Amino acid sequence: MSRRKALVTIGKAAVGVAAVTVAAAIGLGGYNAQSTASSASQSVEPGFTPLFDGATLDGWQQAGPGGFSVVDGMLQSFGGMGLLWYTQKQFSDFVLRCDWKEVHFSDNSGVFVRFPDPGNDPWVAVNNGYEIQIDNVGAPDGAMIDKTGAIFSFQAPSRVASNPVGEWNFYEIQAVGQDYTVILNGERVTNYFGSRGTMGFVGLQNHDDTSTVTFRNVRIMEL
Repeated sequence: MSRRKALVTIGKAAVGVAAVTVAAAIGLGGYNAQSTASSASQSVEPGFTPLFDGATLDGWQQAGPGGFSVVDGMLQSFGGMGLLWYTQKQFSDFVLRCDWKEVHFSDNSGVFVRFPDPGNDPWVAVNNGYEIQIDNVGAPDGAMIDKTGAIFSFQAPSRVASNPVGEWNFYEIQAVGQDYTVILNGERVTNYFGSRGTMGFVGLQNHDDTSTVTFRNVRIMEL
């Protein structure tokens, strides 16, 4: 079975443990509680390519105000609203994985996919790609479509499945054609059929002066 067909099979599988079991069986991996509790290692699963080397911002560029600092082998957001984007390649069909954690319950960030070259304008990613949201509060009005796990402003998650503040969370974002699946901490929380471009860059959001979100193990598998 090809990786692409395997991923479609996962998307149709039952959520939760069953879906993760299928993913592991076909070599696409899945939620690993041990990995989210480990140190900031940059080792990745077979078939995945690391996008962040754990030491520098090589291959990445900031668009807009604020940015990210490399702290103890991790990317930590400050200021905003801005976008740190991976400049080396555009991606079509893929599985993107990363670990992230918050300092405060209200911290806001996101993972952007499939947007064109933003130059120095982070709104290019907002208006042309998709943001997989990180925001437990769902500012400004608490709507589910604005909360963690949502494809921001397009599709709400089934529930907010993030771990308590200060603990690591695991995101897996699957993009195949116009099909998008978001898996948070091993639970499939969002499915969406999009209409925007199917090729583009990926990036991380630094949202504002009061939000601090840390990322590690940013890696991708092209399909």
